[in-house]
Amino acid sequence: MVYELAADLVVLLHLGFILFVLFGGGLVLVWRRTVWVHLPAVIWGSLVELAGWYCPLTSMEQSLRQSAGETGYRGGFVEHYIVPLIYPSGLTQEMQVLFGTIVLIVNLVVYSLVWRNQIEARKRKGKWG
Repeated sequence: MVYELAADLVVLLHLGFILFVLFGGGLVLVWRRTVWVHLPAVIWGSLVELAGWYCPLTSMEQSLRQSAGETGYRGGFVEHYIVPLIYPSGLTQEMQVLFGTIVLIVNLVVYSLVWRNQIEARKRKGKWG
């Protein structure tokens, strides 16, 4: 029971991390210092998807499930939990590249807004121009 609960908590943590990678740029617009946590998360999340790596949270969850006497699953977290919600078939390399590209594009747009807002704020304060 403890291992099963721990595995479920890892799933929630993993999902939270993915959501933070995708949408955490919005937090950066509100709390600028969030950039120091969000930017490394975006880099890691993009590398995992684009390079086809497995996140260590996937291995941790599978190990906890096996310790709980459950059968592990093949593939990664996204393939097992997220893709079935969106796509009826399994995760392909092309889909992973698409996911990684979406992460990069969303965050490039958000960070370009952050950068533009920072420049405009400094101009208004008379620090530039």
